[in-house]
Amino acid sequence: MQVQTQIEISDAEWEVMRVVWTLGATTSHVLIRVLNEKMGWKAGTVKTLLGRLVKKGALVPEKQGRAFLYKPQVEEQVAIDNATTSLFHHLCQMRRGKAVSNLLDDLTLSQTDIQRLQAQLAEKLKTAPEMVPCDCLPADFDGHCD
Repeated sequence: MQVQTQIEISDAEWEVMRVVWTLGATTSHVLIRVLNEKMGWKAGTVKTLLGRLVKKGALVPEKQGRAFLYKPQVEEQVAIDNATTSLFHHLCQMRRGKAVSNLLDDLTLSQTDIQRLQAQLAEKLKTAPEMVPCDCLPADFDGHCD
């Protein structure tokens, strides 16, 4: 199996992938039932999204009798890491810390997650600069983020 490492998927496609990742592999019939209940989507919508994900290489269909079994070709954590890294590369370096802080305010985290984050932050604090520079403009331009 050739596993994709980076793929761009839409919000709707993320919903399909979340179900497939959770189940490991599934048929269109199961996906239609789950996504109809979860999102109110019709069969045609789910089938369109499946086709797009197959075309992008995120899913591979495997014939099983009269049905197809859809298997992920991108690992969930890899997709999450790529999406978040891509988002944060679009933000000003100076604003990333505030964005993470705001995100933490909105998330429900387990005690284990919080302990891991505390340990990571304590380690990063040892080498962190006092201030992170703006990277919106080249250094030879006047102006910077405030």
